[in-house]
Amino acid sequence: MWGSKKKAAVENTGFIGDMSEDQERALEQFRKYIKDNNITEHPQYDDYYLLRFLRARKFEMDKCILMFNTFMEWRKENDVDNILEVFNFEEYDQIQAVYPHFYHKTDKKGRPIYIERLGQLKIDEVFKITTEERLIKHYIQSYELLMRLRFPACSAIAGQRIEQGLNILDLTGGSMKILSKKVYGLIQLASKVGSDYYPEIMGATFIVNAPMLFSGVWAVVKGFLDEKTRKKITIKGGSYQKDLLEIVDENNLPDFLGGKCTQFGLHRDGVGPWNEYEIVTPVGIRKKQALGGAGAADEGEEHKAQ
Repeated sequence: MWGSKKKAAVENTGFIGDMSEDQERALEQFRKYIKDNNITEHPQYDDYYLLRFLRARKFEMDKCILMFNTFMEWRKENDVDNILEVFNFEEYDQIQAVYPHFYHKTDKKGRPIYIERLGQLKIDEVFKITTEERLIKHYIQSYELLMRLRFPACSAIAGQRIEQGLNILDLTGGSMKILSKKVYGLIQLASKVGSDYYPEIMGATFIVNAPMLFSGVWAVVKGFLDEKTRKKITIKGGSYQKDLLEIVDENNLPDFLGGKCTQFGLHRDGVGPWNEYEIVTPVGIRKKQALGGAGAADEGEEHKAQ
């Protein structure tokens, strides 16, 4: 009607169940490219997996294909398919003492929560204990556990596919010194592995107990981030508990962040539903068998990607 305002088009997210016809065609084309070029036949690369790369490159096929091929080459060069079995990060406990970072339970959406206590980071000690190369392998191993165990376990409990997580970076006890070049370099190590090879797994990030001067740093940093990523990041000073408790049950939120849970860091793999499951090959998880019980293949309930 003349004079009426045209409604803004609602953009589809590109997740399963919310895809435009163009996005569905792009997925079909991407799937066909992988098959026709014998890139991989591994069952872990299902539509959910492929869509992460498509969303990361805004469904631009040439860019998506380049990203995925680079990813597959990187996996072969670093033997990523076997990293859970062959890499032993024996300095893990020492590193956690000077750089506490654990997965810890789930938020109200069923997403795994990853927490780094950056305010307690002792960066010089980190590199007395380990090397950059071994730390990168540790990050890769952690991402693989997320993809192959933590996300599937959260999905099994939630009854729906969980493919993104919640990150909380706690700067308590730190100062602007934690934003030194060495610390920034450490953060870049993990974020580069994630952005290049495990795209679209961040649902939201909260940076809490941020020093007052941090806002100035953030003003510079956010200029290097795309709008989609910026919208997922929330910066808070000391008044953040209400925000976190809106998305995390108080029994799942650690006490030092305003919750009631006192189990943070008590399990090597982080406390969460994944503690009850184990990985099966070629893809999927199953409930761990009870000690003295029947064989896991008989007793364990298997879960494939939904």
